[in-house]
Amino acid sequence: MNYQWYPGHMTKAVRQMQEDIKLIDLIIEIVDARIPMSSRNPDIDELGRNKARIVILNKADLADSAMNERWSEYFEGKGIYTLIMNSRKNTDFKSVRGKIEEACREKRERDLKRGIKNRPIRAMIVGIPNVGKSTFINGLTGKASTKTGNKPGVTKGKQWIKLDRSVELLDTPGILWPKFEDQLTGMKLAFIGSINDMILITEELASDLIDYMEGISPGLISAYYDLQDDDKKAYHILQEIGKKRGCLKSGGDIDIAKAAGMLMDDYRAGKLGRITLENPKDY
Repeated sequence: MNYQWYPGHMTKAVRQMQEDIKLIDLIIEIVDARIPMSSRNPDIDELGRNKARIVILNKADLADSAMNERWSEYFEGKGIYTLIMNSRKNTDFKSVRGKIEEACREKRERDLKRGIKNRPIRAMIVGIPNVGKSTFINGLTGKASTKTGNKPGVTKGKQWIKLDRSVELLDTPGILWPKFEDQLTGMKLAFIGSINDMILITEELASDLIDYMEGISPGLISAYYDLQDDDKKAYHILQEIGKKRGCLKSGGDIDIAKAAGMLMDDYRAGKLGRITLENPKDY
């Protein structure tokens, strides 16, 4: 299956971001802690050159805790302030405010030397679709400032949100990039739901997930669904999941598509365990 998805509104959003970056002091980038590199838009590094940076390793509750720490060290080593978070639980948002002040300390000092006082920090919130950007903003502001959803493309336009007198946030649509450098990146984005499921073939996506998981955590899927068969072929595992969980069609045949959908839902909900699909040592 070819993993590509670039809706038309994203082209407009990129152009708008290029204009808005001139107004910004700080970029807060939301990534998915399960795939911290694949869930980063590579254009942000170019757009955000010479800007203060914070990376939020979001959905950290779905990722391996030790790997979260390793990824935090990786980004900090690049000079990017980093926070490990689970925005759905509304935890640690006070630390975000502290990081904003820390990241913009030099900017504040420059303003004071120029006689500029009480100018708010302007922070652009960026992130690809479905990494929890809107949930993060709502948690940070303490109210429903943006629409949220468990599918990509909920935020379509930009909006300014006043956090308080000292910080203003610019929310932007989730932006992918026109062509993935490799299909592995696209595949991992599809795993976490950053590519619209409607354009994907669920059985192939689930088969790819099984094959990938067998490479990093052999036997994990079979153990979760209590499968006894040693055949590790993806399609056979889907058949066994369907049989085990009662995914049957009216004639009694196994409904592979339903079994595949169940596997993807279980993975995305963290039911298979806290799994990080990328290791900083590979980057």
